[in-house]
Amino acid sequence: MARARAHIGETNYRVEIKAGHHQLVADEHPELGGKDVGPAPYEILLAALGACTSITLKMYAQRKDWPLAEVDVGLVFTREGDRGKIERTLTLTGDLDEAQRARLADIAERTPVTLTLKAGADIHTTLA
Repeated sequence: MARARAHIGETNYRVEIKAGHHQLVADEHPELGGKDVGPAPYEILLAALGACTSITLKMYAQRKDWPLAEVDVGLVFTREGDRGKIERTLTLTGDLDEAQRARLADIAERTPVTLTLKAGADIHTTLA
């Protein structure tokens, strides 16, 4: 189970986040009224997807004893009408053959965060 808390005070758009035992800050870009002291919410979403993708591919390659040295995941979020769209580009470094590279690309489509984003998640809001 993952947990996080977010708090905004008097500084416009600066959000203090506690995720697990880690602290981070989110903010909006200056053109939206923020001070850009941390990533914007969609950048954090992309970071989560990139982290999950990288970790999953590295774990898979290690289990298979494949020579995957590095994984770089480039991500871009855009809107197409009412739908969000994420473009993900994988750069795999290591002496991998084409079948291994294709398998890793296939695995990327089934990482936990990828599946959650593709399926959507129910969000239930309550007031404390």
